[in-house]
Amino acid sequence: MENQSDSQNNYNKKLGIIYGIMAFVAWGLLPIYWKLLDRIPALEILAHRIVWSFVFVSALLFVKGDFKILKEILASRRKTILILTGAVLITINWYTYIWAVNAGFVLQTSMGYYINPLVVSLLSMFVLKERFNRGKILALILATIGVLILTVQYGEVPWVALILAISFAIYGLVKKVLNLDTITVLALETLMITPIALIYIGRLQLTGTGSLTVIPIPVLAILIFSGVVTATPLLWFAKGTQLVEFSTIGFLQYIAPTISFFLGVFLFNEEFSTTHLISFGFIWVALIIYTVAITRGDKKGKNYIPAEEKA
Repeated sequence: MENQSDSQNNYNKKLGIIYGIMAFVAWGLLPIYWKLLDRIPALEILAHRIVWSFVFVSALLFVKGDFKILKEILASRRKTILILTGAVLITINWYTYIWAVNAGFVLQTSMGYYINPLVVSLLSMFVLKERFNRGKILALILATIGVLILTVQYGEVPWVALILAISFAIYGLVKKVLNLDTITVLALETLMITPIALIYIGRLQLTGTGSLTVIPIPVLAILIFSGVVTATPLLWFAKGTQLVEFSTIGFLQYIAPTISFFLGVFLFNEEFSTTHLISFGFIWVALIIYTVAITRGDKKGKNYIPAEEKA
């Protein structure tokens, strides 16, 4: 029985890592998507992103026949507060990211998601009480050095990066604590902010400043499809946080900013300096050490107990 449990835990961990990788690759490529909408104000893109995300996840719930679950979850005050907190955090994160990409700060968004795993790791240690061995601690130190080098280079407080890092780290923790079906939670999060988004879109259209009636059909299609582009990686991410250690998900997040960084340098022609190269060196060495640390931990039988079993 013990062997079956270990085997299931190993399977869950591998599956969770796969979900995490898919989510972060998708997020890493997102700057390309938002650049296609740079003629539309960031706040209007955000409003549409919220509405079409709700439409998409609602369709998924309809197919599953799970609409009745929404009412049951909202009957719990604790869960409602957590879901509302998640909704606020992800809205802040979405707006900051869209604005930054279309304002020419792709590298700073990359920095934000390099800082983010550090915040995630700290939360995993102090809130979730996850244990770190020496290899993990060394990896965290090296990654911190790499991120500090990036931060110091700016010569000022990188507000965009910090907002992205902190909001998404706490959002991930909320998803971890909730431990509910990912589609259902995302539907509830978007449900809570969709009315505000619809009012804003309606106001823009009534005052003649909205984009719906003036943008080309291909751009309109990209705007509508933002619901799928937004919801799908979030579903993968939430599933990943349920199956593996929160700190492991934190380090997988380096995938997204690495992709975004190279997009910023090679596609959007932002500056690449020796400082960036040194920073990347520290971060990737940290990732190698961390991977070795969790692999050895598994061989010693220190497998993570899924959240479902903890409850």
